[in-house]
Amino acid sequence: MSLYSQPDFTRAEAVPQRGLPVHSARALTKGGTQAQIELDGKVYDLRITRAGKLILTK
Repeated sequence: MSLYSQPDFTRAEAVPQRGLPVHSARALTKGGTQAQIELDGKVYDLRITRAGKLILTK
């Protein structure tokens, strides 16, 4: 996928292991680079770096 192509959120490329759910980071960010994830009333920031790495911070 190039920098300017639109991601295909309908296709999962990763295969779930041991029945674990797989969520696309690109889908969570809706094609952007940031999203917020809530857990037990606390909000965490998810960021995709330019290098394609994930950073999750509180």
